[in-house]
Amino acid sequence: MLQRRLQDTPQNGLFTLLVLGDQTRAQIPRVAPRQSAQRQIRDFGAPCAGEYVGKVEQAMKAKAGDRRSPFKGKSRSNRLRRGLPALLVRACLDPQPAVRNKIYLNVGHTGLDAPGFANWLHLQGLRPIFMVHDLIPITHPHFCRPGEAARHMVRMRNLLACAEGVIANSADTLNQLHLFAAGQNLPAPEHSLVAWLGIAHGLPGWPAGTMRPQPQGPGFFLAIGTLEARKNHLLLLRLWQRLIDDLGDAAPYLILVGQRGWEADEVFALLDGDARLRRRVTELGQCSDAALTGLLDHARALLMPSFAEGYGLPVVEALHRRCPVIASDLPVFQEIGSAIPLMLSPDHLDDWHRAVLAYRQDCTDRQRQKQALSDYRAPNWADHFDQVNRWMVALARQPSRASKSGADNAISPGR
Repeated sequence: MLQRRLQDTPQNGLFTLLVLGDQTRAQIPRVAPRQSAQRQIRDFGAPCAGEYVGKVEQAMKAKAGDRRSPFKGKSRSNRLRRGLPALLVRACLDPQPAVRNKIYLNVGHTGLDAPGFANWLHLQGLRPIFMVHDLIPITHPHFCRPGEAARHMVRMRNLLACAEGVIANSADTLNQLHLFAAGQNLPAPEHSLVAWLGIAHGLPGWPAGTMRPQPQGPGFFLAIGTLEARKNHLLLLRLWQRLIDDLGDAAPYLILVGQRGWEADEVFALLDGDARLRRRVTELGQCSDAALTGLLDHARALLMPSFAEGYGLPVVEALHRRCPVIASDLPVFQEIGSAIPLMLSPDHLDDWHRAVLAYRQDCTDRQRQKQALSDYRAPNWADHFDQVNRWMVALARQPSRASKSGADNAISPGR
């Protein structure tokens, strides 16, 4: 999602940055003319990364059939991730203007577990800034794909070994990074920023010519996110089985927006094999922004029973659309929820059952949320990027990490 939002990055004329995400392609935001950007950057001693970005762009345009291309023979969905280490080496070791002291911005976790990555950044003299989205593979490995915990451990160790600064999507994520650093006997980054992710405030309305949810009848509840174990859809399906037993045809509907993911075979078995659930539970693997807006506008509540989250963008989107939220009592939801959502333990099915029964009607707590939502102001992308840009300008004025520790010191790579 962040990948899509970056297309609207404000242009401040200060940085030309290599921006790498976890998706299948890199977004490289364009700024003011290069000469102007260089002049402004030189005023505080941090040279522009324009030439560096130019070399990476040239390497990315290499055809997959080129024998020298790191993308040769790979599907489009895996080309960037698998070819990135070779691409970066080619881009920066080719005789070109020096890249030392230039800003390297990585807004995902791309390449962080590549062998020698930390030493490569050190040798190039780059000033890396990383955005950390979560440490869930480390803190909750049982919810992730096999091997992901070890890979993420290497990513975070490499980050701590070389980061000039860290941008975290939430204070909870930054706290988890500090706890990990302490457990690894590694220093936490000297410079850090918490920058909540924004949402587009001008979301389209319900698409014309489609059937709108009707206010009469049992109503529906909404869950948004990939169908994976840590999202705790299993609790919701067991809850709906109980609601159907209790209420029959008066049971509310449940709409699951998100594609099927991993480590959730029991959820998939219930969705595919329980005929009664299929009459009340709908999967939407694909959902446009317009349709999602309409669903949020009409839902009795958004349900987020997750066991772990780095941020929780659906919560922000729901609150922005004045949709009540029932969520797990996670620190990050407490942080971003502005004391509005009803917080419940993700392990207590009975509490969720009582809450959904109450929220079918305009219970006292649902009325409380609706009243509080009238004053809610969601974070937006303009403020997010303004905050990040101002922080990066201030960081660029500071002495580099290498200049403080000695440019020839070896970097200890992640294990």
